[in-house]
Amino acid sequence: MEAVDQAFVSLKHWIVGLFPPVAQPWASILLSITPILIFFPLLFGITTILERKGLGRMQNRLGPNRVGPAGFFQFIADGLKMLTKEDIVPRAADHAVHFIAPFVLLVPVLLAFSVLPYGRNMVPIDIDSGLLFFFAVGSATELSVFMAGWSSCNKYSLLGAMRGIAQMISYELPLVLASLTVVMMVGSLRLTEIVDAQSVPYWPWLPRWHVFTPWGCAGFLLFLVAATAESNRTPFDIPEAESEIIAGYLVEYSGFKYALFFLGEYLGLFAVSSLGITLFLGGWLPPFAFLSFIPSWLWFFVKLLSMIFLFIWIRGTLPRLRTDQLMAFAWKFMLPMTLINIVAAALWHFSRGWEVPFALGLRWLSCAAILVVPYWIFGRAVATRFAKRIYRYAT
Repeated sequence: MEAVDQAFVSLKHWIVGLFPPVAQPWASILLSITPILIFFPLLFGITTILERKGLGRMQNRLGPNRVGPAGFFQFIADGLKMLTKEDIVPRAADHAVHFIAPFVLLVPVLLAFSVLPYGRNMVPIDIDSGLLFFFAVGSATELSVFMAGWSSCNKYSLLGAMRGIAQMISYELPLVLASLTVVMMVGSLRLTEIVDAQSVPYWPWLPRWHVFTPWGCAGFLLFLVAATAESNRTPFDIPEAESEIIAGYLVEYSGFKYALFFLGEYLGLFAVSSLGITLFLGGWLPPFAFLSFIPSWLWFFVKLLSMIFLFIWIRGTLPRLRTDQLMAFAWKFMLPMTLINIVAAALWHFSRGWEVPFALGLRWLSCAAILVVPYWIFGRAVATRFAKRIYRYAT
């Protein structure tokens, strides 16, 4: 099965070999970029259909079922509608910045895909600081949100952009700190080395994925919550919620530029889900050794689809938070818990010699206690922010 596992790598090398030596580096770059530009936008279209069908099933209604077989061509119809829809720009808007803002969101997200490992020997750019590069290019999304809100020359757009930036910055800190524990344990920022560090079996029946450790489980859950907020997914979709300040920073966007924002958000969701898989869920590694005959790239995309389904399930289950609840949850719960998780990871690292059964159990209990006790304390403190509001009206 090695030939199937390395089929895409072998195909790329064969095509690159057809070019003259002077053009081979450029052909290699082109063949690394093209699958990203084709596959993930196509996955975006399919995900929109699966999400609408999944939410319809959860809410006891029909999803798209008219355009194409079982409605699966609906995303093509939506794309054509966005392409032909009139692009309305306010007269007083900064037209250049208003036009550039969607691309400022989309380009960094596409760059983030370049350092993610999709299978064995399947990483477009394998650099030593791959994780740092991912977060560096991802931080440009705040700039695009500000550009969209400010250039629209609309006070509601500007207020929505400010709220969106506050949310993104607040949850970007827990996202980075949750990833820091993996860097501490592996000792590298290279994403392929992080996957390789999880390849040694921890028990005969349990893989050595980081999620199967106390600090890894807590880090993954914190990473998942922060990624949900960073992607503006429910219950953190306040920046563009109709019940808030109209539609946030997207008030003055329509047509294809609105579709680019929509595309950028979903691609960001795919990118951060892929990073979570790489850091905590073993990347392309199979869950059991006897399943290693299945291609590594297939395992990666099965995990990615599972993560996407989880986000869809969350959207169909949880209600939207208020802005004060959202910010309090970030600064009073998420940030302290990620810092405490770093302490738990440090204790796990310096107690590596505890491999006998009794000492190993003590290691698990001590690291888990460091996390469970603050979780209960901070959870009780934040729960007061989610108390039911009592409205009093003047008589």
